[in-house]
Amino acid sequence: MKKIFNSLLFKVLCGILLGILLGNYAPEWLYRLLLTFQGLFSNFLKFSIPLIMMGLIMPSISSLGKKAGKLLAITVGIAYLFTLFSGFGTYWVGEALFPQFLQGQTLEQVEQQASSLSPYFSIEMPPLADVMSALVFSFVVGIGLSFREESVLTEAIREFGSIIQWLIGRAIVPLLPWYILSIFAEITFSGQVMAIIAVFFKLILVLFLMHIVLLLIQFAVAGSLAGKNPVKALGTMLPAYATALGTQSSAATIPVTLRQALKLGISQRIAGFVIPLCATIHLSGSTMKITACALALMMLQGIPYDFQLFAGFIMMLGVVMVAAPGVPGGAIMAALGVLASMLHFDENMQGLMVALYIAMDSFGTACNVTGDGAVALIVDKIDKKVKSDD
Repeated sequence: MKKIFNSLLFKVLCGILLGILLGNYAPEWLYRLLLTFQGLFSNFLKFSIPLIMMGLIMPSISSLGKKAGKLLAITVGIAYLFTLFSGFGTYWVGEALFPQFLQGQTLEQVEQQASSLSPYFSIEMPPLADVMSALVFSFVVGIGLSFREESVLTEAIREFGSIIQWLIGRAIVPLLPWYILSIFAEITFSGQVMAIIAVFFKLILVLFLMHIVLLLIQFAVAGSLAGKNPVKALGTMLPAYATALGTQSSAATIPVTLRQALKLGISQRIAGFVIPLCATIHLSGSTMKITACALALMMLQGIPYDFQLFAGFIMMLGVVMVAAPGVPGGAIMAALGVLASMLHFDENMQGLMVALYIAMDSFGTACNVTGDGAVALIVDKIDKKVKSDD
């Protein structure tokens, strides 16, 4: 029970429920206090996003270069293709299904009743760089360091990355339930909460089914290439799926994922390389959640979009997911910059994205780590084929 109470999902759900309660019954002074906290945390988040992107991407890419070679390129390529397939598949399914189950529901910009009250004070925290500048700078530095031997700058980048991971794990993530509480208090105060709650439950159900379909497709592809029964292979990876449901962390599930990958007949050398690497770079389930939630919120808001917009977003999201840490909430934190820069999500939309994402975090993480087995199967088959040709 203690583990459940300490989980991020439980805290976020409590934040949502308490936010709805306060939005209905809180006195004006408490509501203004929540608005003050929301504004301060939102500004801090905007300040932190470029730093988060640099702190995650630079050390991630520079460390990949130390293992450079065909095997790395093949693994990254397969993981990225699976991620793109997940993102584009989610967009097309969402285009077909979401208009039906979102029919009659709208989410106006929260501004009518909320505008009558204001925070006690606000502090501007302008970011040191915009999102795209931070992204380009991160790739330039990361790729440059990947071609160099160990250097002082490499060590400094790793230290910076450790600081950013501390910032995420010790400062931002613990405050997210309170931020979500303040957002749902504002949404409730403005009369929009029922539309959001209805979308929550519908999206969770649809995305759970889509995760299962994605895994079946991934293992069908891997099984056909590796000469394995895809259903049996997927069944072998189910302990990793179950473990990820509890840990909500790809990194924490690596020992179980590795053990099950070896049971698939994958060589120790390939499994020991691919599984830990894919815990960071293969986030098909997370991409599915982020794409679906973004699409649903844009439909609710009545924000215009088209395939070209989402195509660019999905391709960039796939790149950003490479740098997302395999810890609870890591993927959505890495994606906030792309959501803001490409889809123009404001702080309220970003807060709703975080709430929706964390509500389904267990399923997405389980999909990620289980799919790692499919990636490892393909890489192992390619490696064996290359050896036999030699």
